[in-house]
Amino acid sequence: MLLVGEPYWRREPPDQETVAGCHAAVRDDFDDLPGLVRRVQAHGWDVVEMVLADQDSWDRYAAAHWLTLRRWRDAHPDDDLAERFRQELTEDPVRHVRHRREYLGWGVFALLRR
Repeated sequence: MLLVGEPYWRREPPDQETVAGCHAAVRDDFDDLPGLVRRVQAHGWDVVEMVLADQDSWDRYAAAHWLTLRRWRDAHPDDDLAERFRQELTEDPVRHVRHRREYLGWGVFALLRR
């Protein structure tokens, strides 16, 4: 058995800004969920289990990341990374609610070789 975590489009991204806001260079970097399952099958695997993140679990995951960044930055205000983390703490919550929360899904898939 192989476990794979993979992003997919929950909804069709409306523009390149949304694509980039979801950490993709182009729309085709990710499939929609049916396309992802077909791709896995085309590579000789059966999907035997999947756990998909919903918007609430995405929010909890993202917010835990922001809290970790904030705590690290508070503990290391003079570090070279502090300003970069400040920028991420400013930009990432907006990027999350504007782009990732609505458009990007995440799943963990259990696969068995055919």
